[in-house]
Amino acid sequence: MASTKSENRKPVAYVVSTELIKFASLLPSNKKRSLVVHGLIKALGLLDTTPTSKGPIQTYTPRKATRQDLAMYHSQAYLDFILDPANSAERDIDQSGVHSNEEYERMKAEYGLEDDCPPFVGLPEYVQLVAGATLTAVDALRYDISDVAINWDGGRHHASRARAAGFCYVADCVLAILVLKSIPRSPLSESQEDMNKPLPRVFYLDLDLHFSDVVSSAFTSFTAPGAPRLMTLSIHHTSPGFFPASPRAGLPDPSAPRFDPFSLSIPLREGASNKTYAAIWGIIEELKNAMEPDYIIVQCGTDALAGDPCATFNWSLGGGEGSLGWCISRILDEWKGKKLLLGGGGYNSPNAARAWAYITSIALGQPLDLEADIPDHPGFPLYAPSFTVDVPPGNMRDHNTPEYLDNLRTRFSEVIPIVHQRMGRDNDT
Repeated sequence: MASTKSENRKPVAYVVSTELIKFASLLPSNKKRSLVVHGLIKALGLLDTTPTSKGPIQTYTPRKATRQDLAMYHSQAYLDFILDPANSAERDIDQSGVHSNEEYERMKAEYGLEDDCPPFVGLPEYVQLVAGATLTAVDALRYDISDVAINWDGGRHHASRARAAGFCYVADCVLAILVLKSIPRSPLSESQEDMNKPLPRVFYLDLDLHFSDVVSSAFTSFTAPGAPRLMTLSIHHTSPGFFPASPRAGLPDPSAPRFDPFSLSIPLREGASNKTYAAIWGIIEELKNAMEPDYIIVQCGTDALAGDPCATFNWSLGGGEGSLGWCISRILDEWKGKKLLLGGGGYNSPNAARAWAYITSIALGQPLDLEADIPDHPGFPLYAPSFTVDVPPGNMRDHNTPEYLDNLRTRFSEVIPIVHQRMGRDNDT
């Protein structure tokens, strides 16, 4: 039964196309995942609408990001290399007539196109379509077409200005933030009213197992005058040898010389479960309330779920307070502001599909029954042995002890007043 919360909502903007699925499914770390994800969401009837009705969801074909779009963040030299089809696959001899093979290998290493980010045929199209899909979703929010926009092929948070890393070749999260922070204008006019609109505030929440290193370091609140307009908050695992290695991945320290209260991390220990996420959720709510964001970006990586090959956390899709579904429901149903939902990590493709299908249903105000059967469709055999929507917890021990969680809360009790002060507000307002 449809929830009454879906009444009077603008349609959810869901970005997808055959071309996007084709090229996103080539990603070496997640081959065919895009096909699996969109296939399940379609099979569950979540994309059903009619041309004549203003239904709860509207699909949008992504535009290809232009070089100018990508250059908002990425360097010209990086774009020169990654957008050249001649550099999109391993080669034994010089194919371009421009670079020697030795030079090609040197440039590949310089731009991170090796190890976890190898070049692949279709890479230029992948970069342009994934970035373009996120920017298409952003435009649906900026121009008030939708209050919730989704790009499950986005959420790439490790690619830096001039280097691919961590299975990420393009920084679509950073591009989304840059656009959403800009002055909102009507696409058809440059009226004085549009010019006088206040600059938007953005809250970026990253739920991926891995720290959002590039997003968290791409912006700083030290040099900007006035109240900061962006906060990045990453909830993740960090430990020696765990990717990515970054001093920003640890618990924030207000006494540190370069402490930035608007680039924050909540590091969790192995086995993080619903109970742990429920315990820290109050911190997230307080930080969001301090920002009063106009836009909320949620990177919904699914590698923290039980059953992922990373085997680090024990989070579940359902199961009540603290579950991924519960967290997303709070964000979509209770938080003010427009929401952009992006994909991310997740290396159990059927579980990623289950999670993103369930989140899509929450966005529609029609949450799926987690015990519902997976419908018959080409991907059906992938959902054995349960053949249901749910991603239940496993048996991993949660190492986030009450003492550790108390320490987290104590540290953030020092951080949150600083945020309020920088925002020009009292802590109890």
